[in-house]
Amino acid sequence: MVCMKATAQIFKALGDETRLRIMALLVNDQELCVCDIMAALEMPQSTISRHLSYLRNAGLVDDRRQGIWMYYKVNRERIEHAATIFDLLGAMLFELDQTAEDQRRLKEYFTIKNKKSCA
Repeated sequence: MVCMKATAQIFKALGDETRLRIMALLVNDQELCVCDIMAALEMPQSTISRHLSYLRNAGLVDDRRQGIWMYYKVNRERIEHAATIFDLLGAMLFELDQTAEDQRRLKEYFTIKNKKSCA
């Protein structure tokens, strides 16, 4: 059973535009490196890492280290009603112009990244 405080923490984490943009990139079960998210959102590493930390502390994302790189993905196991929350997020966020632009930049970045590693 989830307590009210944990539920409030989830909604606080989702109450920020940058964190919503990050979730829009991750909600389709894609695992992304911090550098991928930086490229898509056109924000510095420190900003992205701070927001990812907030999302991780709320239980919305998991991280893993591979060498010097950190990778993030949505955490569907730790959150009660995760499928409902993530489905709703996906449906709402994918209708937004900002999300489409972030996805376009991410796709463009991946075409370049496939030719080299993270910088």
